[in-house]
Amino acid sequence: MKKPLKILTAVGCVALSAVVGLGAWQVYVRQASKSYNLITLDTSNLPEPVSGANEEGDIELSEMTMHYVVYGDKGHDFILVHGNGGSKKSLEEAALYLANDYKVYVIESRCHGQSSDPGVISYDLMAKDIKEFCDKMKLSKPYLMGHSDGGINALTVAYTYPDLLGGFISCGANSVPGEFKPYFPLGVKVMNMIKPDKLNDMMLTLPDINAEKLSKITCPAYIVAGEYDIMWLSDTVFIHENIKDSKIAIIKGANHGSYISQDGKQAYVLARDFFSEIE
Repeated sequence: MKKPLKILTAVGCVALSAVVGLGAWQVYVRQASKSYNLITLDTSNLPEPVSGANEEGDIELSEMTMHYVVYGDKGHDFILVHGNGGSKKSLEEAALYLANDYKVYVIESRCHGQSSDPGVISYDLMAKDIKEFCDKMKLSKPYLMGHSDGGINALTVAYTYPDLLGGFISCGANSVPGEFKPYFPLGVKVMNMIKPDKLNDMMLTLPDINAEKLSKITCPAYIVAGEYDIMWLSDTVFIHENIKDSKIAIIKGANHGSYISQDGKQAYVLARDFFSEIE
């Protein structure tokens, strides 16, 4: 009986250590996040979401056909950009709430959803697509909110075309692949071994955003991440500190997508509060 008892004791010690370690990590993350505007989004007393889309279609750009959906018909033009592997459905709930205040364009990036696949993808190319979309649709100083890869797209558009946007919110963006917490790229590499995918390749090799690029951003910028996001807090702070006059917020208790792709109400509050300040 002594050997099983020793095994049980060892297992118990490991489990206790894991629980203590997790608790200590959560305390550390909470204290660090408090230094950078840790917030909770109040989703009480919101307007009802609109009933559905006003328009859906495709538009020919120089290298690809972009699929888009329009919600609402009043207010400032507002572009929503999904993350890697997403589609028009990813931010649909957010669009339905935002349409109360804005004319919302939900776009599908190249190689995603019903948009065409020209064979190549990068953040620079997707930024060019967004610029062409704005030009073709005659959007004047639109607001833009992007999640994950969409957040990287927001940054890339803003420093590549400084006069294009009226302001943007970048949610869950990283500056380089090395700023991911280790578990995330490991998971992507495993998926790529099972089924190679250029979207995974992009996450493992791009973006390459440095302080010089970020310094070119001149429009109002809001840099946002979840408290338990997939990139290090230090990278979110790096992005914020290198964009002049930008704002930063860390969403309390949130992971990478819980406050935007998984909850349209929080996404609406996040956007409404920021853009109402700059108008």
